[in-house]
Amino acid sequence: MRTIDLNSDLGESFGPWKMGDDEAVIDVVTSANVACGFHAGDPAGILRTLRAAAARGVAVGAHVGYRDLAGFGRRNMDPTSDELIGDVIYQIGALKGLAQAAGTRVTYVKPHGALYNTIATDARQADDVIAAIQAVDPELVLMALAGSPLVAQAKGAGLRVIEEAFADRAYTSDGHLVSRRQEGAVLHDAEEVARRMVRLVREGVIDSIDGKPTRIKAQSICVHGDSPGAVEMARCLRLRLQEAGLVLRAFVDNA
Repeated sequence: MRTIDLNSDLGESFGPWKMGDDEAVIDVVTSANVACGFHAGDPAGILRTLRAAAARGVAVGAHVGYRDLAGFGRRNMDPTSDELIGDVIYQIGALKGLAQAAGTRVTYVKPHGALYNTIATDARQADDVIAAIQAVDPELVLMALAGSPLVAQAKGAGLRVIEEAFADRAYTSDGHLVSRRQEGAVLHDAEEVARRMVRLVREGVIDSIDGKPTRIKAQSICVHGDSPGAVEMARCLRLRLQEAGLVLRAFVDNA
């Protein structure tokens, strides 16, 4: 049977400021991209999220980002290679320690926000992130934007790569994400999102923002945990995927 992974960005609350509903989303997804404290999240909250993931058998990934709490990691930055490698190693290491305390383990890395988008095409910063992952644990899987140059670059360096599509984001006709600054970049209709993703998994095709069918190969689908109606959207997506005969399963063994 066809399988697909469903992931979400979690652990992003900070002190009294709550971001999303991690407990509810973890009941729906198969993989959790957990913040590491640089773009969002505090240690106590991250630990709670990790414990919830461990209790449900949800795979855990390090959601590493730029050191940018004020901008939620969505501002473009140009750190030196030494800085970026050190920052990524630091974040993965911190999450590994918290995960061990929570009774689970980190099995993959998914960069966040501006870092995610930058390394999709910026070979130098991509090399830095790849080097950081390999320095910590070369068995960690890298989650990357489907069809981006990063996929071949990371595979060429010896990393296992999982290509990802975004359920609640619009795409350009060349397979890139539409900028959040553009109207229509974020989708809110749960049924429409579910329909698009079922077609993507079945046919490898998604309608771009200008209506053109665009081919995308993905083994994982992301639903953002911080968007309005995220829980309802994730539940609807899971249900429609299952109704289409698809099995939801993490792409890594979390045992």
